[in-house]
Amino acid sequence: GHPEPPVTPGSNSTAAVQIHASGDAQTAKTTAPAGPVKTVHVTSLEGDGAKYGVGMPIVLRFTPAPTDSTEFTKAAKVTVNGQPADGAWYWEKPYKDQPIEAHYRPRTYWQANSTIKLELPIGGLSAGKGLVYSDKLTSVTFSIGEEHISTVNGQAERMTVRSNGTVVKTLKVSLGKATTRTYSGTKIVMQKGEAKPGGSGLRKDGAVQMIGNDPGDHYNLIVPWSVRITASGEYVHAASWNGGNIGIRSTSNGCTNLNVSDAKWFYKFSELGHVVKYVNTGGTLMSPTDG
Repeated sequence: GHPEPPVTPGSNSTAAVQIHASGDAQTAKTTAPAGPVKTVHVTSLEGDGAKYGVGMPIVLRFTPAPTDSTEFTKAAKVTVNGQPADGAWYWEKPYKDQPIEAHYRPRTYWQANSTIKLELPIGGLSAGKGLVYSDKLTSVTFSIGEEHISTVNGQAERMTVRSNGTVVKTLKVSLGKATTRTYSGTKIVMQKGEAKPGGSGLRKDGAVQMIGNDPGDHYNLIVPWSVRITASGEYVHAASWNGGNIGIRSTSNGCTNLNVSDAKWFYKFSELGHVVKYVNTGGTLMSPTDG
């Protein structure tokens, strides 16, 4: 399974520090505190009835941020096919201008072809002094598909794609060059393609606009068959310009370059929550708030 999140949040996760200190459960208020109160609104990244890969955490966003997680943690219930899930909540603030998030992960990956239900009877419960949870979001139910786990080996310049443990395809890759190494670690598919600015529709052929502003390395490209795997901007994508290096050496700016036909196949194969594990990249371990 994937590694447990560290106890210490990232450097920009100041709000997460407060939330871990949940205090004595016996003294926590279970009803609205006296005096003026603010309502904490809760939204879910997962949609009712949607399907995800085995690596997809439950992601909830909170505005404003709770300052005490005790009542939330006591009330929230997660089941897999009707049985209690053996997991835990981890609170983080990935970006300063974004709402704080609570991620729920099981100890290992979700069971393939299972149904996940989150029950949130938290309306009116205390979220800290002067804060109560909204009652608008009470439950979310979604499904998990086949177990799709890909492993990218930087030394071999290969991606091995497995479905339910069986190898279905091996793809040649080119990873990040010495000055822009690809992060190592366990990542998941976060996004496929990109909506055009000002609209909700995706660009043609799963394309993403990629811009580079480093000195001596300026580019502005529309790159097809792009699958995002980190918040900081790592993608698995087609790289027609790099065919001479794919499968031989790492020369990219950190992304995983594929030949066009392979990239198109991987794009169509991938769904949100599919796992992509990186080893032998020469890069540092990805931040826990990077995806």
